[in-house]
Amino acid sequence: MTDHTPPRALVIGGSLAGLLTALTLRRIGWRVDVFERSPHALDSRGGGLVLQPELLHAFRFAGLAPGGTLGVASGDRIFLDRDGQVLERSYQPQTQTSWNMLYGVMRRALPDACVHAGETLQEIAQRDGKVTARFAGGRRESGDLLVGADGARSALRAQLLPGLQPAYAGYVAWRGLVPEAELDAASRLVLDGTFAFQQGEGHMLLEYMVPGETGATARGQRRWNWVWYRRVEKAALTALLTDRTGKAHAWSLPPGALADTQAHRLRTDAGAMLAPPFAALVGRTASPFVQAILDLDTPAMVFGRAILLGDAAFVPRPHTAGSAAKAAADALSLAQALQGHGSSLERRLPDWERRQLHAGSSMTAWGRQLGDRIMGLGGTVH
Repeated sequence: MTDHTPPRALVIGGSLAGLLTALTLRRIGWRVDVFERSPHALDSRGGGLVLQPELLHAFRFAGLAPGGTLGVASGDRIFLDRDGQVLERSYQPQTQTSWNMLYGVMRRALPDACVHAGETLQEIAQRDGKVTARFAGGRRESGDLLVGADGARSALRAQLLPGLQPAYAGYVAWRGLVPEAELDAASRLVLDGTFAFQQGEGHMLLEYMVPGETGATARGQRRWNWVWYRRVEKAALTALLTDRTGKAHAWSLPPGALADTQAHRLRTDAGAMLAPPFAALVGRTASPFVQAILDLDTPAMVFGRAILLGDAAFVPRPHTAGSAAKAAADALSLAQALQGHGSSLERRLPDWERRQLHAGSSMTAWGRQLGDRIMGLGGTVH
């Protein structure tokens, strides 16, 4: 008798890359379970991002119909000087969205029964065409494919490529979100409808508008999203990433964790260094957060029936606006490679790996060039 049971995928990581992988694989008929290390909902994480075509392609493939716009459109791209005067203006329309907007759409599309929180991967084993995952709480699950979509701190990558860790790029991204109505009228007049920048010695700030916390895109219900890139010596990074309780974090501090002394210094520096509309944004941010900028390239993505994708494999610098887009491209191309019948999974995965390795290495190289030039760290843009 022929076994018609659909193949099963175990997805490690319940953020954007993991959810995209689950949705696209489910679309081609796979059974999928997602295992997320955090015991809590992730819908308050992250900030803004540019809505790239790759994300929309993956959404369409997965059959996602959000029922409204996914973002907020901007028209002019402007550069401000320290005094707030517009140095350059050009028309470059695009759409910006937010992490929690995308997460909410995808999470609602997945049955609760297939998403498992509070599960930390401990080890994997492969045998007889199956892969088995063991989790910290003792749980064991087996499937036909195991996908590591668990980000830059990937537990799966630590097992498959021990010793391969992200490298600090020499600067951080301060980030924040401000409800639209909370910014003063003079600042709103300058920034409304724009994607705005200020470039300085060893720093750059950018701003754009994103949906509100509940996904609202109507005027007055949106949020201002800002990112301020600043150099920080590696020796000072530990102090910066020590939260208000005294706990040191490896690469980032989430909203609400920043020590009061660091928050005060951030606002003081903003007043001294930034154009008035940008200083006002930083000053009005209730819970700023900070992320170290990292570089990561993996030499391989396929290890038998275990694979890495998204930030677990490559961490492009945010200047590419491509991290979420790369995760979407990885997930979509994986589903397309595995769709239908024909050659075995072992034959299909190496072809997928060759394409995605090239795309990932190209994006990370481009991001290094952009970031080093912007921050004055050397390097050129080709």
